[in-house]
Amino acid sequence: MSTQPVRSEAWGPSCRYRVEAAGRTHVGRRAHNEDAMLLDEELGVFVVADGMGGYEGGEVASQVVVETVRRFFADNAGDAELTWPWGFEPGRSFVTNLLTVALRLANREVRARRRGRLASMGATAVAAAVDGARVIVAHVGDSRVYRLRGGTLEPLTRDHSLREQLRALGAQEIPEGISHVITRAIGMGDEEEPDLRVESLAPGDTLLLCSDGLSDPLDDARLRELLAHADVEQAAEGLVRAAYAAGGTDNITALVIRFR
Repeated sequence: MSTQPVRSEAWGPSCRYRVEAAGRTHVGRRAHNEDAMLLDEELGVFVVADGMGGYEGGEVASQVVVETVRRFFADNAGDAELTWPWGFEPGRSFVTNLLTVALRLANREVRARRRGRLASMGATAVAAAVDGARVIVAHVGDSRVYRLRGGTLEPLTRDHSLREQLRALGAQEIPEGISHVITRAIGMGDEEEPDLRVESLAPGDTLLLCSDGLSDPLDDARLRELLAHADVEQAAEGLVRAAYAAGGTDNITALVIRFR
């Protein structure tokens, strides 16, 4: 099984910790890989996007998301005085606003290209941006972020899916046919606002950003075991291989970030 590797090791622009990060993506049992990821240690931003809308549309949408975020951070990360396209939201840090606006722009870019063969394209997205001794987590859809701290695995996102909505209403059984229906995605609506979460960092914290092709076939115990590997590159590789071996049929992407 071949995977596409990405690895970095740096301090980031404002991170108070040493950062080690590595990513793996694999086509799985699909003909095309519609996942995409961004791992930019210099900018301190990390993204996993899972495209949808047919193989051509899915590939385009996920790439638009990661490239829009990368470009917006690269152009504006050093300019705290810039005029935001949607205005600077008081009460939020510069990095929080930066990430929020980047994902809003990604939504606008995907919407602008939804025509012809790309008319139904969209993407789920999870992102993490380093902000000093904190990390800003943003997501739209059912891609996920987990944190491993002191042996405890905790999800930092909640799926935007019909399954989660029904669970919140107390449903005990959810029909398989609707369990993967997502309720929000980049490109789905004119104004798609990401959910945000701000978390303090601690030495040894490990984050996992992943597509549902990884989280669906692996339970929390297996995720925790593999994510605890001392080497982030081996952790990412092991996660992807395990998801494939467990019978996962979707594209599989894992991005592992550790703070020292």
